[in-house]
Amino acid sequence: MHRSGATMAWNVFKFCTALRGLGSIMILLVLGVVGVSYYSVVLTNFGPALYDGGLDSLTAVVVLILFHCLLVMLLWSYFSVVLTDPGSIPANWRPALDEERGEADPLNGSEFNVNPSNQRIRYCRKCNQLKPPRCHHCSVCGRCVLKMDHHCVWVVNCVGALNYKYFLLFLFYTFLETSLVTLALLPHFIAFFSDVEIPGTPGTLATTFLSFVLNLAFALSVLGFLIMHISLVAANTTTIEAYEKKTTPKWRYDLGRKKNFEQVFGTDKRYWFIPAYSDEDLRRMPALQGLEYPSKPDFDSQEF
Repeated sequence: MHRSGATMAWNVFKFCTALRGLGSIMILLVLGVVGVSYYSVVLTNFGPALYDGGLDSLTAVVVLILFHCLLVMLLWSYFSVVLTDPGSIPANWRPALDEERGEADPLNGSEFNVNPSNQRIRYCRKCNQLKPPRCHHCSVCGRCVLKMDHHCVWVVNCVGALNYKYFLLFLFYTFLETSLVTLALLPHFIAFFSDVEIPGTPGTLATTFLSFVLNLAFALSVLGFLIMHISLVAANTTTIEAYEKKTTPKWRYDLGRKKNFEQVFGTDKRYWFIPAYSDEDLRRMPALQGLEYPSKPDFDSQEF
């Protein structure tokens, strides 16, 4: 059955609107998992264990300190992704160089005129504006995003140049936190299938069981996602670019693992594990602003 372009466009719009609504629910879901985990770890199991004395108290102290430290970093990273603009094209932005041919063939003033058929510049037909390198249009947000990786419903935001580091830290701390909770509650989970009498009310026991299952599931799923993004950072590419270039053996922005890592996390080691950048890095590294990216001279003719 044939469908008109107008109908298809309307369906896509409905889908994008649904994603935006789903994102708000996802934030509540994340906070719900955090709440369940907090209740089972702190209030039900290891908080009361502080008063038991001996090894149990020492174990409880260690678990509670790690749990709260990781929780603070997880929530800090999470809301940094949610609240940080991923990167928008500045008003009246114009490319200084030919993106297809590199510095050897700079653009002249006449080519700055908006012309979608001009192959020497990247142009978004939906936003009716020029696009910087590595910029893509997000149908959910309805705008172009600098160095867009993907639109994430879990954070109700696009993941792009200005919040990609925060997103990676969110994955990292989520994996550590969920792994800690899983290991901490593992003895309690095993006890459910033994003949030993387990202290607690049916409600607290059910919460402990649910918390273990949820954290185990999140730890395994986030681990796979984290490994994928580590490989993308190592190659200095994004999810969209990895899909677009597919069989391209070499990538113009791949400057080596160390420099690739610094283009996402900066050069100041003190800031690598927190969702922030040093003023010095922001000043001297254009890649962190999402508009300019150093590339290999030998690959300036490579499309992107």
